[in-house]
Amino acid sequence: MMLPTHVLAGMLLAAPLVRTAPELAPVGFAAGFLGGLLPDLDMYTGHRRTLHYPVYYSVLSVPALLAAVLATSAATVAAALFLLGAAVHSVADMYGGGLELRPWEGNSDRAVYDHHRGTWIAPRRGVRYDGAVEDLALSAGLSVPLLLLVEPPLRAVVIGTLAVALVYTVLRRRLAEIAALLIPVLPDALDPYLPERYR
Repeated sequence: MMLPTHVLAGMLLAAPLVRTAPELAPVGFAAGFLGGLLPDLDMYTGHRRTLHYPVYYSVLSVPALLAAVLATSAATVAAALFLLGAAVHSVADMYGGGLELRPWEGNSDRAVYDHHRGTWIAPRRGVRYDGAVEDLALSAGLSVPLLLLVEPPLRAVVIGTLAVALVYTVLRRRLAEIAALLIPVLPDALDPYLPERYR
């Protein structure tokens, strides 16, 4: 799935705070956003392996959520929603396409790495690939409740994220074509910085 879908899902995890602890809701939305973002910071260094931990983020989020419930504070809520956002992102990537330049071709058997078992999890392709129409639909669906729940500063973040999702969806297949054309003409010195799927 594309990054906008992940960060919107992370934000939506904070929705219960609007009623239970409204003063902590902005912190929760921000932490969920950042947690949903974190795993994809490995885009150019072992994508879906270096910062994607479907098992470990999930395990760590349980005591963090308990701490947020039992000792509610900005810090405990932020930690819990950050870890939960990262967990949801890492697990959700199993349900997308494979880790390849053109995931719509369905040639990859690698969705996300499971560090606990030391193996790659195969893609389940519920969302065919990042930037597919159904991925955009998921982003839009996650945006609707957020737009109703968040205040104006965060509302702009939701709208901006949805705009990025729309642009990415429109350009997704073209980006793969452009990358395929550019890679052969790039200087060899840039090879170590290219994602593996581009080689």
